[in-house]
Amino acid sequence: MNEYKVKLYCRAYRDIEEIYEYIAEQKMAPGAAGQTDRIYEALSKLKEFPYAHQDRQQGRYAGKGYKQLLIDNYIVIYRIDEKNKIVYIVTVQYYGRNF
Repeated sequence: MNEYKVKLYCRAYRDIEEIYEYIAEQKMAPGAAGQTDRIYEALSKLKEFPYAHQDRQQGRYAGKGYKQLLIDNYIVIYRIDEKNKIVYIVTVQYYGRNF
C-alpha cells in the first residue's frame, strides 16, 4: 500500500496555532495542547486513507476537488495530489465559521 505524504500550507499551520492560542488564552482551558494533538493525529491518518472523507459541498472550496475532515468542532479542508501522492492541508477552521 502506497502512503501519501501530508503537507500543511503555512495557513494551516497558522490556523492550528491560533486554535491553540484561543483555547489557552481566551477559554483559559488546559486542554489546548490536547485539541491540537487530536488535530495532528487525525491529519497523520490521511497518509493511509485520504479518500475516506467527504468532498467539500459548500463554501469557497465546494466543487473544486477539495475534501473535508471533521475533528471535534473543527473542519480541515484538503486536496489530494494523486500523481505525486501528496495530501495538501489547506486550512483548519472552527466548524461554525462560514468559509
